[in-house]
Amino acid sequence: MAMAKLKSSGSGYHPEMDESERASRDEIMALQTRRLAWSLKHAYDNVAHYKKAFDAAGVHPSDFRQLADLARFPFTAKTDLRDNYPFDMFAVPRERLVRVHASSGTTGKPIVVGYTQGDIDIWSEVMARSIRAAGGRTGMIIHNAYGYGLFTGGLGVHYGAEMLGCTVVPVSGGMTERQVQLINDFRPDIITVTPSYMLAILDEFKRQGLDPRKSSLKFGIFGAEPWTNAMRAEIEQAFDMDATDIYGLSEVIGPGVAQECVETKDGLHIWEDHFYPEVIDPETGAVLPDGEKGELVFTSLTKQGFPIIRYRTRDLTRLLPGTARPGMRRMEKVTGRSDDMIIMRGVNVFPTQIEEALLATDWCGGHFIIELTREGRMDEMTVLAEARPESWDGSGLPAHTEKVSVFIKNTIGITARIRAVAPDTLERSLGKAKRVYDKRPKG
Repeated sequence: MAMAKLKSSGSGYHPEMDESERASRDEIMALQTRRLAWSLKHAYDNVAHYKKAFDAAGVHPSDFRQLADLARFPFTAKTDLRDNYPFDMFAVPRERLVRVHASSGTTGKPIVVGYTQGDIDIWSEVMARSIRAAGGRTGMIIHNAYGYGLFTGGLGVHYGAEMLGCTVVPVSGGMTERQVQLINDFRPDIITVTPSYMLAILDEFKRQGLDPRKSSLKFGIFGAEPWTNAMRAEIEQAFDMDATDIYGLSEVIGPGVAQECVETKDGLHIWEDHFYPEVIDPETGAVLPDGEKGELVFTSLTKQGFPIIRYRTRDLTRLLPGTARPGMRRMEKVTGRSDDMIIMRGVNVFPTQIEEALLATDWCGGHFIIELTREGRMDEMTVLAEARPESWDGSGLPAHTEKVSVFIKNTIGITARIRAVAPDTLERSLGKAKRVYDKRPKG
């Protein structure tokens, strides 16, 4: 991994950690046991849905005595949240909520989450911790290009950055030309943004004839969508920065549930003093041992307004022992979701696998889309991949695209038609990237 910015200081990197980050594994587990007992009782006593769900499953908060007992309690799914729209999942009177967010879902009712002032304080704390773990420090300037508004990303980062004592530039997404101007004029140390939009910012640097490696950016905190280590290498090399992964989702709190530590870049440490993770078999719901890959599940330990019990995230990962923060477990970088998995002629494939294959070339700039069609009874995949300006030959790079197609066939096991398209052809992401366009007949 590129560590140029850290190494260039000459003094080495020294993480700044709070009490929970320094805690032992045993201390964290004892804290989790106490807080889980409170959270289960809080949800049962104050949210009708949880009382009904617990009673139907034949469990009561008093049945919880040790961490393993959590497996006896029912899961919470997205449909449960939609069925209780808008405010029936709240555990406090609406008057005690200081903020309400709604998901950006495009179908059906949105998912609504609420926060007390205490929840906002905790959110600020875990986000400040995340920024520190990524290399940020008091007094640095943060260019925050996550979306503001109903989306939790922008405001979540904002809370934490202010608590850490940074100077925040709340840019949000879009207006890419202005983004580059502000980066050059304000000289921020940190950028927080989706990885796909960072590529759009990179394109704008090049369009303006600016060298991104000479920018002031030292650290990038990237999240809100699955991305690969190949994409990390692409961004780090382009900007001469350290890029780390952040994880969160509105249902659990927002960004700041887990963060990759810049000194190791080996997956995201989960802030286990506030969020309890499990990994389950997505088919059976059985809890899997640490180290085995499955679907990530979260239970909140300290949330007041909107406690969440065993929420199925649909994100696929595995739990690993802590390294930079030994008391807290790591989650492997999420590179796919159970609900964005493509099944092609019986083979499971994720967009990130296609991304890795494309970024292993020297001609693809990282912008791509996947089109799914059906010819007769057979599903077909076409990948439109944008060429770098210096590589484009005007004829579609047939020799290069064929190599990628063969590689995908040999490694993933599917047939994909790869089409190289001219630079600046594909629509740019202004936030979360839309990778898959399913044009197959419905029904």
